[in-house]
Amino acid sequence: MVNDENTPRTRPERRDAAMNRQRILDTAHKLFEQYGVEQVSMNQIATEAQIGPGTLYRRYQNKGELCLDLIKDSIDLFFDDIEAYLQENETVPAEQKLKEVISSFICFREKKAQLLTGVEGTKSTNPIKSRAQSPLYVELHQILVQLFDEMIRKEQKPYLHSAFKADLVLMALSSDSYFFQKNVRGYSPEEILDLLCLTFISD
Repeated sequence: MVNDENTPRTRPERRDAAMNRQRILDTAHKLFEQYGVEQVSMNQIATEAQIGPGTLYRRYQNKGELCLDLIKDSIDLFFDDIEAYLQENETVPAEQKLKEVISSFICFREKKAQLLTGVEGTKSTNPIKSRAQSPLYVELHQILVQLFDEMIRKEQKPYLHSAFKADLVLMALSSDSYFFQKNVRGYSPEEILDLLCLTFISD
């Protein structure tokens, strides 16, 4: 097979770099499980993994990037499930699909609470900007916008400002907001889902 000279080549990861990456991820996972994401520092991870801080920071600029790498396979599976659900339920009313997507993300947040908090709550960056630029936020935002737009087309509803409403849904589901409602206000995940649907979906 002849390679097109204009096609960029993907350089394989060097063996030592791959080993360092796996050592970092294994160490971080162990420390996060033992102490919690917020209590573990990047320097602690580097020391425990027996690598220099420079090696760690060359691969991960902050703890949020490390958490994202740890959770990325789970995120891929989450979106695979969402895509499969939407394809299998094309004729279902948009409101019902929107509720199912929000419900799925609440379940995902409950299962991956610590790592998602780490992804969203990096102190070295602006949390709102970081969240808005994360692959998880971007893709989920697109899905929510599409469903809000579908409500406009199929239900003949007035203009819904879909991007704005999707932003507000995701802000309500961010770690700080979600766990404030759960742990301080005392709402269950099911009640949070119902209240979000009443706020953003119901007439």
